[in-house]
Amino acid sequence: MPQIQLTPAERREHRANAHHLDPVVMIGGDGLTPAVQKEVHAALNAHGLIKVRVFNDDRAARDQIYQQLAEELSAAPIQHIGKLLVLWRPIPEKEKTVDEDRMPGPRDVKVLKFSSRGGQRPEVKQLRVLGNQRLTAGGKVKRAQPKQKSIKKRQQGD
Repeated sequence: MPQIQLTPAERREHRANAHHLDPVVMIGGDGLTPAVQKEVHAALNAHGLIKVRVFNDDRAARDQIYQQLAEELSAAPIQHIGKLLVLWRPIPEKEKTVDEDRMPGPRDVKVLKFSSRGGQRPEVKQLRVLGNQRLTAGGKVKRAQPKQKSIKKRQQGD
């Protein structure tokens, strides 16, 4: 997988966006293992722009890790300063599954009913409100009415 090529303006913009980020992946003494590559891949999928910290004193080894990550994960190398590496890859589109028939599920609500006589404890009632219902200010459950069409829209539809 080839690494992504960016223009200098795009690279500068990503560098500016990465300035406030903290490293999400740390590479220790074992170097670039398959587990570390998997974590970097997952972080790129989740965030797009990430920082990686390499705990290695050898600059040539850090540069080799930087190029290897960019090449194997098809990411764009943004910046390499000291022990910090910045990589970018566009976040993949997530597949959305929308179910038109889906209604909001029931939810349990606690309602406090205060006594007409002062000084008594309020009565706590547990109510289940369905997706097509709402709770009024008085603590009653009302069913939602079907939405009314305007007269003009009803005449146009016929």
